[in-house]
Amino acid sequence: MYKTPLEEFMENNPIHKKRIALDMDEVMADVVPKFLDFYERDFGVRPPREEWWGKKIYQLPNAAHIRGYLQEEGFFADLPVMEGSQEVVKWLAEHYDVFAVTAATEFRNSLRDKLDWLDQHFPFIGWQRLVLCGDKRIIQADYMIDDHAWNLEHFKGKGLLFTASHNTEEERFTRVDDWTAVRAFFEKELENGRQSA
Repeated sequence: MYKTPLEEFMENNPIHKKRIALDMDEVMADVVPKFLDFYERDFGVRPPREEWWGKKIYQLPNAAHIRGYLQEEGFFADLPVMEGSQEVVKWLAEHYDVFAVTAATEFRNSLRDKLDWLDQHFPFIGWQRLVLCGDKRIIQADYMIDDHAWNLEHFKGKGLLFTASHNTEEERFTRVDDWTAVRAFFEKELENGRQSA
C-alpha cells in the first residue's frame, strides 16, 4: 500500500520524547541586521543600539513603514542564523522532539522563504516538523521558546522568553538570553528528569 512521505515519517518517528516548539524570527533567525540595513537605506544613518534597544527598530520615529518590508518576497530568505543556534538545536534534537513554529501566515511571501531557510540552516528539523501558523495558541508542546510574550501567555507548557530588543522589560517568563543559556536550561531539565526517574 502506498504511503505518503509524511505517513512514512510519522510511522518511523513516533513521538516518545518531550516536545520543544522553537520560534524562528529573533530566536533562530536574526532579523535585526536586515531591519538596520533598511533603516540605514531609508534614513541615511544606522541607528545606534541605545536608540532601538527596548523596542522594535520600526518603532523608532518615522520608521513604521519599515515593518512593511516583512511583506516583501525574499525578506526572510537570507536572514543570518542566530549565533550558536544550529549547534544547540541539533543537540536538542538528540534529546527532544524539536519543532520550528513560526507565525508566518501574516506574511504570505515568507512561507517559501522560511521553508527554504530552515532546510538550508536546520535540515535536521525537516519540513515535517515545521509549523507555519498565525495564532500560536494552537501549539501543544512541553516547552516553547519565543521572543514574544503574547505567544507564551496562553501556552500550556513551560514558556521560555528569548531575549530580544523589544522584550527587555518583560518579567513573567523564564528568560534565556542566548543559545548558551538555552542549552544550560535544557541540560538542567535533562538532569532533573534523570534524577526523578
